[in-house]
Amino acid sequence: MASHDESRTDQPDATVGGPPTLNADGAKVINFEDLARCGNEVWIRNGGQLYRLQQTRQGKLILTK
Repeated sequence: MASHDESRTDQPDATVGGPPTLNADGAKVINFEDLARCGNEVWIRNGGQLYRLQQTRQGKLILTK
């Protein structure tokens, strides 16, 4: 999974708690904080598999199966 760099200027500015925004390619952008809702992890079910997306203390995201 690619890391996310907050200092990059090509990232759209999604508002916290607001609806998803679209980037230049038309893809939805959702803040991790909106997904995790006051936590540091979220579980994602995809194709019958369960994945854990967690944010580290350094702010990086880790996706594990």
